[in-house]
This record gives sequence, C-alpha cells and structure tokens, in this order.
Amino acid sequence: MRIVGTTLLGLLAVGALSLPSAAAQQFSPPKSSGAGRGTRIGLFGFGVRTGLDFKGEGQLLLGTTLDMGNLFSNRVRLRPSVEVGVFNGENTYVASFESLWRFTDDEEVATPYVGTGLSLAGHGNCGVDPDCPALWLNVVFGLELHYRSTFNWLLEYHGMDALRRHRIYVGFTTRRGN
Repeated sequence: MRIVGTTLLGLLAVGALSLPSAAAQQFSPPKSSGAGRGTRIGLFGFGVRTGLDFKGEGQLLLGTTLDMGNLFSNRVRLRPSVEVGVFNGENTYVASFESLWRFTDDEEVATPYVGTGLSLAGHGNCGVDPDCPALWLNVVFGLELHYRSTFNWLLEYHGMDALRRHRIYVGFTTRRGN
C-alpha cells in the first residue's frame, strides 16, 4: 500500500511542476475548414435597427434583420427583415428579403456592402386599399463597423419602391463566429 501512495505522490509532484507552463498556454480553436465556400443556410445572426423614412412627412422606423446564410460564398449573404413605420401618418409595415455582397471579410474593422431585394409593403388601411400590399424593388448600401467581439454597428441606406422611398438606418448586428 505504501508503494501505491508513494507512486501517487510522485505523480502529483511531477504534475504540479508542469502546471505553470500549462497555465500559460491559451487555447485557440481552429477555423472551420471550408467555412467560406459554398451555400450555407441557417440562422447565423440577427440585428436591430431604427431609422427614418424621408418620403412625405417622414416616419420613425423600427426593425429587425436575420442573417440567414451564404449564397455561393461567405461574402454573399441572405437577409430577411421586417420593420414598422410609426408617427406622421398611417403606420406602415414592410417585410423584405435581400441578398447582400460584402466587400471585405467579417474580421475587418469596417465591412461595406451593397445589395438588392424585394419587399412586401402595407399600411394600416391595407384591407380597403386595392393596391395594398405592394411589391417593392430595393437597393441597399451599408457599412458595418466593428464594436465588440460579438456586435457591429450598422449604418445603412435603403432605396425602396424602385428608389421612390429613401430610408436611413442605424443599429446593431451580431458578428458571426467561424
């Protein structure tokens, strides 16, 4: 029994001497192989934003977006969004689906992007308006600025309804992992 106790004590002493070097090491997980190639669909992030619609009296806009994946490359993103316009007239409701081309990788301090998409737009009295809901063609120009390891600032322009409406947004979006 003494031999077992002495052996265990010796192993603990050797382990304790090697701990300072082990504690100084930092684990860095490897990047996923092939993460930048091909189509990947799923929920990779979300964002919240607020802004102004410059048509007419202007409305305050509140919205959210989802990062639903890549199309062919990690730089082409699929992004559905919904928003509500309030104040200065009837409330408006817009559901959009856009494809965005990002000019840089996610790790950069600033990530500019452009895109296009379609929106289904309505308003408070949509039930009695024969032209409601409307289908809009959109163009998007934006910039994400690195804020923290998990969040980016968002600054975005939307030309909606074939450039008949102009909207500016500010918000936060989550940063993707690898």
